Amino acid sequence: MDMPTVAIVGRPNVGKSTLFNRLVGRKLALVDDRPGVTRDRREGDVAFGGLKFRVIDTAGLEEADDDTLTGRMRLQTEAAILESDVVLFVIDARAGVLPADRGFAELVRRSGCPVILIANKAEGTSGLSGAYDAFSLGLGDPIPFSAEHGEGVGELHTALQEVLPEPDDEDEDDDPRGKALRVAIVGRPNAGKSTLINRMLGEDRLLVGPEAGITRDSISLDWEWRGKRIKLHDTAGMRRRARIDDKLEKLAVSDGLRAVRFAEVVVVLLDATIPFEKQDLTIIDLVESEGRAVVIGLNKWDLVADQPGLLKTLREDCTRLLPQVRGVGVVPLSGLAGEGIDKLLQAIMAASEVWSRRVSTSRINDWLNDATSRNPPPAVSGRRIKIRYATQVKSRPPHFALFGNQLDALPKSYTRYLVNSLRESFDLPGTPIRLSLRTTRNPFDKG
Repeated sequence: MDMPTVAIVGRPNVGKSTLFNRLVGRKLALVDDRPGVTRDRREGDVAFGGLKFRVIDTAGLEEADDDTLTGRMRLQTEAAILESDVVLFVIDARAGVLPADRGFAELVRRSGCPVILIANKAEGTSGLSGAYDAFSLGLGDPIPFSAEHGEGVGELHTALQEVLPEPDDEDEDDDPRGKALRVAIVGRPNAGKSTLINRMLGEDRLLVGPEAGITRDSISLDWEWRGKRIKLHDTAGMRRRARIDDKLEKLAVSDGLRAVRFAEVVVVLLDATIPFEKQDLTIIDLVESEGRAVVIGLNKWDLVADQPGLLKTLREDCTRLLPQVRGVGVVPLSGLAGEGIDKLLQAIMAASEVWSRRVSTSRINDWLNDATSRNPPPAVSGRRIKIRYATQVKSRPPHFALFGNQLDALPKSYTRYLVNSLRESFDLPGTPIRLSLRTTRNPFDKG
């Protein structure tokens, strides 16, 4: 549904992300003592005392040339202001009103949308005096506030109630387009994740540039493709843990891992000029261990498209290096040039369908009889292992249970044979497959 939008803006390190987390009720945005942590616009849905709106956390406003990273961050914040119905302009009450606050207050005033002035960090006498200073900005009465401790929440609710429209009772789960498919884009730094998502959306929604590691927060975006609702998650680049010594980068990677856990399909984006690096394989293995559907995107394909037979070679490498996701979709594309995106989305939809597939118990047991007849389980201590029965206990990902005797002694090589046979027999390419072994208790065993 269309909800009103509220943007949180202000100088760096005035507590915008802490306020964002307070409103959404979860620690979604990364928070640190150093300034400039937030770079992209991060959005979250808020249900606040009967009010429903979408809140946007923005990068700190700083004066800089448009072609610098700081300048591009400022342009993203200005775009958020223009798109919003209400602006929460935040200052640091302890520092008081600074010259930069006055310049940015004029920018917010020119936007023409309602502005609520928040004097954050106003706890204590020093903070309260700084809050009174905020009257000089000409943006109305400031709300003394503490995002850290939750002080001033009631006053903020009253102020928002006066400027936001009445909430719409329509439930997004009743949307005729169906529930949104959650898709996370992950990969090493500078693989082109944000560029790809910008090309999908048709706008410069995410901050991009030649610098590696620009994205920090996991950014969630609503989109639609061929009538299907999709929630896209852009994530920070994932390097090897041994190379990460910065606290902020550790937080960003943890945020990306959380996006993977909540996704349904994960696109692992590789740089086609240096594909299947060790870290790429580690990321794919992580996604598989989390049980998410996987699609591999070979980005920057326009740089290597003139090499005949390369795609076939890379797909063979994928089969050899990633047996746990045998048959996974491998899609060549270029986020910068906008090539291959339609095929990527088709692969995402196919992966989602396979990930959610259920197989009837009768078909599974027909498969079991055939598989064990062709290759019987081995014997243990002179007694043959018997698999008597099989069923699918869950989907998303497909999870099968086998029942029989001495299954805890079944060799890993045989369980791999069963998993590969399941994948081939029921057309389950690329998706993680879970197999539980449940030994039937012997009623004559008094142990």
